[in-house]
Amino acid sequence: MPDFSPTNLAVPLFVALVAVEIAWAHRRARHSYEWRDTAVSLGFGLGSSVAGLLFGGAVLALSPWVHEFRLFDIGWVWWAWPLCFVLDDLAYYWVHRAGHRIRWLWASHVNHHSSQHYNLSTALRQSWTGFFAGTFLFKLPLVLVGFHPAMVAICAGFNLIYQFWIHTEAIRRMPRWFEAVMNTPSHHRVHHATNPRYLDRNYAGVFIVWDKLFGTFEAERDDETIRYGIVRQLGSFNLLWAVFHEWHAMAGDVWRAPWRHKLAYLVREPGWSHDGSRETSDAIRARWQQRTATKETADEAIAETKAAA
Repeated sequence: MPDFSPTNLAVPLFVALVAVEIAWAHRRARHSYEWRDTAVSLGFGLGSSVAGLLFGGAVLALSPWVHEFRLFDIGWVWWAWPLCFVLDDLAYYWVHRAGHRIRWLWASHVNHHSSQHYNLSTALRQSWTGFFAGTFLFKLPLVLVGFHPAMVAICAGFNLIYQFWIHTEAIRRMPRWFEAVMNTPSHHRVHHATNPRYLDRNYAGVFIVWDKLFGTFEAERDDETIRYGIVRQLGSFNLLWAVFHEWHAMAGDVWRAPWRHKLAYLVREPGWSHDGSRETSDAIRARWQQRTATKETADEAIAETKAAA
C-alpha cells in the first residue's frame, strides 16, 4: 500500500540519521559499519521501494474489494486511529513470528537478518519478495473487520518508521518504564542475534508487550556479546545472492526431497530436514540449554568440593 504510506516521506530522515550514525561510529564504534555491507543494505532499501511500486497496486486493488465485505462500518472516527495502530502492531507481531517459523515466509524475511552488523542501515534491508510470499494477507483481517484500507496502510507506515531507530548500538537502554512497554534498541538487538539464547525472540514491532504476553520475550544481557546475522552466514556481499539465496536453497531442497516431504520444506520451520541432518532454532537452543545446565552442574560440584576441603 505504498501510495498511503508515510515511509516514503521519511526516507530523507532515514538517510540523514544513517549519516549521523556513521559519524558517531567513526569516533566510537568503527566495527558497527562496513562499507560493502552498508552498500548492500542501501541496495535492499532501493529494491524494496521499487518492488513496492511494482506490486503495491495489486494490494491497493485487493484491499478495497475485501473492505466491501467488512463486518463493521468503522469509518474515520478519531478512536479508530489508535485502535487500528495497536491491532496493526499485533498483526505485525504474528506475521513477523510466522516469518521466522514458516520457511516460505522466512525466505522473504531472512533478507532483514542477513547483515552481520547492526546499525541504522540494517533497517533498510527490506524484502523484495514480500508480495510473492503473501505477507500482506495478514493485514486483510483488519480491512475485513472494518478499518479503511488507507487507515491500515498509514498505521503500518508509522509502525515501520518507528522500527527504524531501534536498529542501533548507539543507544544501550531506554528508561525502565519505556523498556517495559515499547520495543527498543536493546530488545531488537536480541531479535537480530544468532546466540542460541536469543534465537527467535522479541518479534515485536512497536509494543514489546506482545512478546511478554505470548512467551517470546528475552531480555538483553550485558554479560553476553551478541553475534548478528543468520545461523548460516551469507559470506558474500552480492546483493542478488543476499536477496534470493533462501529461495534458491528452498527450491533445491524441495527438488531433492522425497515426495512425501516436499511440502514440509515449504511450511516447516527453517532448518528442518526430513533426515535430521540440520538443526532448527529450537534444536539449537535445546542443545545450548543442555550444555549450559551440564556446565552449571559441574561448576556447582567443583564449588562444593572446594567448600568441603
